Amino acid sequence: MNQQLFSYIAACPTAYQAVSHTAGMLEEAGFTPLREADDWHVVPGKDYYVTRNASSLIAFRIPESGLGPFRMAAAHGDSPSFKIKENAENPSGAYVRLDTEKYGGMLCASWMDRPLSVAGRVVVRTEAGIETRLVDLKEPCALIPSVAIHMNRKANEGYAYDPAVDMLPLWQGGGFRRRIADAAGVTEEALLSTDLFLYNPQPGAAWGDYISAPRLDDLQCAFAALTGFLAAAPQAGVPVFCFFDNEEVGSETKQGAASTFLWDVLSRLAGGDLPRLLASSFLVSCDNAHAIHPNHPELADKNHAPVLNGGVVVKYNASQRYTTDAVSAAVFGLCCEKAGVRVQRYANRADLAGGSTLGSIANIQVSVNAVDVGLPQLAMHSAFETAGARDTEALGRALAVFYRGSLEALGDGAYRLVLPEGGERI
Repeated sequence: MNQQLFSYIAACPTAYQAVSHTAGMLEEAGFTPLREADDWHVVPGKDYYVTRNASSLIAFRIPESGLGPFRMAAAHGDSPSFKIKENAENPSGAYVRLDTEKYGGMLCASWMDRPLSVAGRVVVRTEAGIETRLVDLKEPCALIPSVAIHMNRKANEGYAYDPAVDMLPLWQGGGFRRRIADAAGVTEEALLSTDLFLYNPQPGAAWGDYISAPRLDDLQCAFAALTGFLAAAPQAGVPVFCFFDNEEVGSETKQGAASTFLWDVLSRLAGGDLPRLLASSFLVSCDNAHAIHPNHPELADKNHAPVLNGGVVVKYNASQRYTTDAVSAAVFGLCCEKAGVRVQRYANRADLAGGSTLGSIANIQVSVNAVDVGLPQLAMHSAFETAGARDTEALGRALAVFYRGSLEALGDGAYRLVLPEGGERI
């Protein structure tokens, strides 16, 4: 399964490729694409997906019995990177640099002295008007060079990187727009605009009990959730897989978790019955979690310090940056128990601020019981991250059980949870 994960990550250098590749996997599994601009005529027993902005995707399976409560899992396809500005070439003496700005919060040092490539989407002029195309240069073509220790003797004593100076990548030569136009299959004159990012093309590696790869946050969770979703046939409800863009910059975009995308899809399916169905619906927000660091255990809350290969992490936060509460933790914990998957608990140290993720953000638009979970990893937001070799499969099994189960609201905080018999194979 880790080799499949590495192949998935390699095919998903940006959120645009992630949605395109995931859509291809869904179509292979028999899913029918829908367009938001069209009328929908969904049929019981059929599977569908819809995209927004070509960078977010929602897939769902309609049971033969018709609509029921929604069993949803969400992940995100974007990762911290450097967005390439529209006027990309930035000459500097004998060199050509790319003019970039930070997308999300990354560990800057991990991006330096590393061969990088370029991917994203472009808009081109055609005879019919304009068209969006994906581009991925795949091979190394840029690099952000460090300053030599001889010229910066304090480099190992801590350094504040200036993204407008220190983090500009050296481009392999002139002709950046021409190279992008060639990759899009058009002339340079037909290239109208771009959404392009630097990315690390290094392949993933398995080494004993661990795996390392670019973009584990959050493609590891996305792949596990997609695997569990495809493995589980619909029972008494509607399985939904949500794949959002822009989590790394706050989700407040037309295609992010804070947008109306999920509400729009569910309301088109359920109409006026949506409030009743949401009362028995459930969301598992899947975004990677911090494992305790081997060299800095003091940064973790000692009672809530997940380890690699220790199982799926349930995340808590008193300020509601994570949406987990006692009810949602219990529901998800029972799914893990049925799947034979261990559960770990994570909370920030009380004097360290943490980040937020999809669950509480999506709940602004679609209010349901929700739990925030993740897979433990080291070096989150590095250009090359590390996780446990057994954890991806564990989350996939837990979500396969979750998708096949049913949750019925009996009262405010009281539920009947029915889970499938036996363990789940993925």
